[in-house]
Amino acid sequence: MKEVFQGVVLVVRVPPRYNRCDAMLLYYITDRTGFSGSEAEQRQAVIRRIAEAARADVDYIQLREKDLAARELERLAREAVAAVRENSSTTRLLINGRTDVALAVDADGVHLPGGEIAPSEVRVVWMKCSDRPPVIAVSAHSIKEVRSAESHGADFAVLAPIFEKVRISAKGIGIQALYEACGGVAAPPNVEGPEPIQFPVLALGGVNLENAGACLNAGAAGIAGIRLFQTGSVSDVVRRLRDLQSAAPHSSHPLG
Repeated sequence: MKEVFQGVVLVVRVPPRYNRCDAMLLYYITDRTGFSGSEAEQRQAVIRRIAEAARADVDYIQLREKDLAARELERLAREAVAAVRENSSTTRLLINGRTDVALAVDADGVHLPGGEIAPSEVRVVWMKCSDRPPVIAVSAHSIKEVRSAESHGADFAVLAPIFEKVRISAKGIGIQALYEACGGVAAPPNVEGPEPIQFPVLALGGVNLENAGACLNAGAAGIAGIRLFQTGSVSDVVRRLRDLQSAAPHSSHPLG
């Protein structure tokens, strides 16, 4: 089967090797500086948005306030955990890069930058301090980094940027790269592929309501975003994203 997106022809065998899910994963990544007002007002705004995302059944929320000192991050993280717990029994809160803070505030896991500490090492440390297994996500910017995240025991990878981000002059890696990262191989039709292996890859970077469907069709297990979830109504965005999946083939959910 051939699929064309923005002039690029993809030779797609459905399903790709990875990532066909019963329900797509949605991942809100916070940026309090995207809200107007003073620092205190921005913090209040991001906590309100976290609560709204939890009520809308966003699967994962990453508290990504990397400029904050550890003590300030911990304070904000405690508020974020409370906002999630009060509004959802299923949404999971991850802390960007700080396993110590995540453990201190009883978050659900961590999001690790690519190429740094291995997810398997973080999991060992975590299980020495908690009886709850962590969710560990990893940032990836190439197919090689996705494979590394998988081999080192991450629960899922977030691949970015898929599309060009004009605002910060970041060139997108493209839908074809996403397809290959999700296990697809540009092979002739009717050629048998490898058996499905369920390691989720989420699409991030320039993804919006207009192009998210192309990411799902390329095999993405879900959609991650900052501005996508931080502007407008979260519940409306979630509904419109989930509606897109009706056009994509399904398989069992890899994370249960």
